[in-house]
Amino acid sequence: MSKITVTNLKYKYPHRDNLALNNISFEIQPGEFIGIVGENNSGKSTLCQSIIGLVPHFYKGGYGGSVIIDDIEVYKSDISTLCKKVGLIFQNPFNQVTGSKETVFEEIAFGLENIGIPRDEMIERINFSMKLLDIEQYKDRNPFDLSGGQMQRVAIASIIAMKPEIIILDEPTSQLDPAGSEEVFQAVTKLSNEGITIIMVEHKIEKIAAYCDKVMLMHKGELIKFDTPSEVFSLDNLSDYGINPPIFTSICKKLNLRKDDNNYPVTIEETLQLLKKERSYEQN
Repeated sequence: MSKITVTNLKYKYPHRDNLALNNISFEIQPGEFIGIVGENNSGKSTLCQSIIGLVPHFYKGGYGGSVIIDDIEVYKSDISTLCKKVGLIFQNPFNQVTGSKETVFEEIAFGLENIGIPRDEMIERINFSMKLLDIEQYKDRNPFDLSGGQMQRVAIASIIAMKPEIIILDEPTSQLDPAGSEEVFQAVTKLSNEGITIIMVEHKIEKIAAYCDKVMLMHKGELIKFDTPSEVFSLDNLSDYGINPPIFTSICKKLNLRKDDNNYPVTIEETLQLLKKERSYEQN
């Protein structure tokens, strides 16, 4: 059974002429790590807001089609119910960390306190989320004394402690250096391996190619393709949608090096494997 089913989803913001989302349909399975790519104003963030219910419950406008999470239809549900299933990670961790707590442990506890989780269960959830995100060593530190990547992991841990089944991340590494970005991707991969469904909007194509199970390519409110990273980034007309392929895909396109499925490699590991195979073929 699909975790998320989107069927013929359409949405138009108030006082806008064009559809922000135009006839979007797809299914996401439990535990999948999905990347969403596309140029600015392609509908990426609006799609995420539709899954968590901010569209249409908060952002009003024209709405059609359906978004179903398990057996819950978003349009007919309320945000408080949806928030128990879906967690949202903001682009900038400074916007997610409350600033009202002096330690990482207290920061992660904040949301649990608000919904009345018993103390023993609260401590268990906090310790689990810190261990999963590898931030136990920071539990007594002030969140604002941490690096950007560490702080983003604290923000993710605070959502994990709420036990959502789906986590949406909207450009979570845009404020981070390469080391911080790698920390976040590794942390999110751990969550996916734990069975949590991940949806991430991200402009760092190499990271999306290396870590995601599938990729959504969006353009002007339409879903152009939803498939494996190799299928999506091997498109010949990718640049028409404002997206450049991963660097290793570009190199292999110039060399016309394709995998057995006729797609191009998207990671350095795939590229090296293909080059070794080509060299072995030439030597024989």
